[in-house]
Amino acid sequence: MPGTNLTREEAQTRAALLDVQSYTVDLDLTTSETTFGSTTTIRFTSREAGASTFADLVGATVHEITLNGRSLDPATAYADSRIQLDGLAEDNELVVRADCTYSHSGEGLHRFVDPVDDRVYLYSQFEVPDARRVYTTFEQPDLKSVFTFNVVAPEHWKVVSNAPTPKPDPLGRGTAVWNFPATKRMSTYITALVAGEYHEVQDVYEGKHGTIPLGHYCRQSLVAHLDREELVKLTRAGFEFFEDAFDFPYPFEKYDQLYVPEYNMGAMENAGCVTLRDEYLPRSRQPRSFYEFRCSVILHEMAHMWFGDLVTMKWWDDLWLNESFAEWACYHAEVEATEYTDSWTGFANARKQTGYRQDQMPSTHPIAADNYDLQAVEVNFDMITYAKGASVLKQLVAWVGLDPFLAGLRQYFKDFAYANSEFTDLLAALEKASGRELQGWANEWLQTAGVNTLTPQFELDSDGNYTSFSVAQSAHPDWPTLRRHRIGVGLYDAVTDSDGNTRLVRRESVEVDVDGELTEIPALVGVKQPDLLLLNDDDLTYAKIRLDERSLATLMSGLSSLEDSLARALCWGAAWDMTRDAELPATDFVRLVLANIGSETDAWGVTRIPTYAAQAVSLMTAPEHRAALSTEWEQGLRGLLQTAEPGSDAQLTFARSYAAAASSEAALTDLGALLDGRLVFDGLAVDQDLRWSLISGLARNGSAAGRIDTELEGDNTISGQERAAAARAVQPTPEAKEAAFQATFVDPTTPNETHRSIVLAFAPSGQDDVLAPYVDRYFEAADTLWEHLGTHKASVALEYGFPRALASEELLAKVDAWLERTPAPRPPSATPSKDAPTSSASSPPSAATPKPTDATRAWAPATGHPRLGTRDWAPATGHPRLDTQRTGPDDRTRRRSAPAPTAPGRPGALPPHLPRWKADRP
Repeated sequence: MPGTNLTREEAQTRAALLDVQSYTVDLDLTTSETTFGSTTTIRFTSREAGASTFADLVGATVHEITLNGRSLDPATAYADSRIQLDGLAEDNELVVRADCTYSHSGEGLHRFVDPVDDRVYLYSQFEVPDARRVYTTFEQPDLKSVFTFNVVAPEHWKVVSNAPTPKPDPLGRGTAVWNFPATKRMSTYITALVAGEYHEVQDVYEGKHGTIPLGHYCRQSLVAHLDREELVKLTRAGFEFFEDAFDFPYPFEKYDQLYVPEYNMGAMENAGCVTLRDEYLPRSRQPRSFYEFRCSVILHEMAHMWFGDLVTMKWWDDLWLNESFAEWACYHAEVEATEYTDSWTGFANARKQTGYRQDQMPSTHPIAADNYDLQAVEVNFDMITYAKGASVLKQLVAWVGLDPFLAGLRQYFKDFAYANSEFTDLLAALEKASGRELQGWANEWLQTAGVNTLTPQFELDSDGNYTSFSVAQSAHPDWPTLRRHRIGVGLYDAVTDSDGNTRLVRRESVEVDVDGELTEIPALVGVKQPDLLLLNDDDLTYAKIRLDERSLATLMSGLSSLEDSLARALCWGAAWDMTRDAELPATDFVRLVLANIGSETDAWGVTRIPTYAAQAVSLMTAPEHRAALSTEWEQGLRGLLQTAEPGSDAQLTFARSYAAAASSEAALTDLGALLDGRLVFDGLAVDQDLRWSLISGLARNGSAAGRIDTELEGDNTISGQERAAAARAVQPTPEAKEAAFQATFVDPTTPNETHRSIVLAFAPSGQDDVLAPYVDRYFEAADTLWEHLGTHKASVALEYGFPRALASEELLAKVDAWLERTPAPRPPSATPSKDAPTSSASSPPSAATPKPTDATRAWAPATGHPRLGTRDWAPATGHPRLDTQRTGPDDRTRRRSAPAPTAPGRPGALPPHLPRWKADRP
């Protein structure tokens, strides 16, 4: 039975048969606290009289179904989340009256009661296939239509949807009805409904194409944190930039941005009704990287109004294109239209690293994944889609030129406005505008998996000049494609000024095309060897880079003297890659961070790089040396905190990192003293969020005593409740772990964000004894958790609840045994055949991928495990979920390690307490 799944073939058959004229959706939000009334009227045509099809509706109690005036028995017509429709006429009208259920998982129509004031807030989240949890649909992106929503709700509520909000008509007894006008033509997944006791402010954007109303909404308890002026400034800047760049007016009537609670993603591009996590309205001080990322989220969703909403993919095969494009566009717009002019540096330091990491898992997949059904979509929505995709598009822009790229986009928007398209349509527009053949580029970059490594090879004469110079390109044997790369080769020299200060300054940079295993660079023959040779200078391509011996020595002795922030980001990335690939001892990387992070100026460099060092300490160091390195890391952070500029982002980051690293008696005493005001660092505000970080540090070491309950009494907000739940879960006691496991793996009623907070705190390193009993229980739960908890919560639990801190040969054996015995379906073969092409010229298109059978549909390609989530879990593994690192006396003896997430929140370029949006969102 299909259940909630839908195959691409079924969608193609339905699209070939139907044309959907309109939806009328009547929702009654006053019926109860658990369900709401949903009556849907769909008018559609059929190209074949007498044909059969089906409509979609999930988890509903159906009272009445009428097709063309003929009553259908819900007991027989509605089964397995589908409504069977037989005997279609040329013109049809389907009416379905049902009760649907409010969600507490962030899927469908989510209901939240604010613990601060008991006010009620609702919001919808429909991507990928969840509009059918709220009203009856033909749930696929290429059956676009117009939608008329009529909503009954308490008369004092705000009710917002895709179309402009009408004045409500009173119905009596404290209720009213909002009769929205019909929307523009759109897909079901970008329709939206937000309702509740929201605070509302209105502004306008006056642009070259007219006036756009701008609404901002948040919970009443967050009004003080709604920085309206800044949000409106960013929104106006985005519209001015995109309307000019795309040469197409904003395609909808108004633009509302609604900050909503307990949100799974970072944001969602509902047409004219964008929903965002309300953690983006921070109650405590945040570093610049937080606001830089928030800006990118706002611009990402705005870019979707054109790319995704105006022009929409026919099927989810091209979901990557939606997200990769919006990801590239948001960073491009940040640089060109906002104060965050160095955003590509932040992208290199944080976001791009998540793509590299996921692309080195044994379960990596091409950017253009073969999304043969909805289950495949769910597990391919990841950082390959976002970070790698944006990196590859950035390279394409560099290759064809920005102006031809934008010219192709402009024509594409005009040709497919309010319609659906495929990637080949965009490719044709770009080829026409640029005059370049792009299918070969698409084959090698979009339809093959894995990351290449670029390494310099050269010879020197007695004067230190190059007598030969080449760039060697390699790939993992399982993913052997060698690609064409446009790169810069930067030559940096150490220059000492009159004051005796040494700086690394770029002497020159040579742009070259790399193709195949070895590319000679004649332009560098006769050139003096620099102190630092940097491949991929300016970060033009997507590839790992290696440093020659002299350059590595320069980096290790003076990374902070490198003036250019993007060049530093590339060096940080190279050092981190080498650490993860066991080419650089973890101790060396940690010492590199301690010696240089205090001088880092990039916002994301400051906040993200310490998390990499923390992973190196806890997960990439030989057990016999881990305690010593942990002490060195802890004491180093204490020194950085002591000397940081008062009130700086670095000071805040070092305080948070110190709390996370604390384990010694002296450090734990510091945490308590900071909480109690007995220890003060000039400029460091111990505000509410930092207080919870300090308490969590104490709790992880069993030293929180009664602080958690006491703190919660003073912070009984939803954020406070979630932080308290995490602090309880991180405690090293059997009782704490059992309660956390029950809440996250057993109890399906735990709210989604509380669930996430607990899972992320459940299994830190250093708690082996109390975590050991949960290894077997994890694998027992993994067999059925996807069905038990639902898509989102299961992926979070299975990803972050995996006992990676206990990595060992014994755990590896248990993983193998589970893979052999689990009833979860098996994957298709992921490894290319031995005769797979290894050069870009002969890279196979994705059409060559065999069609999976029913036995393969539940596999999670981005993890290598059935249904174990798709996100940023194990780097460069060698085995599903288990990383292979070399550690030992010099951190290099072999061991197995299951690494931690990129950040304590969702991985990706997000502040530690925030999840990535979508994959991102992620």
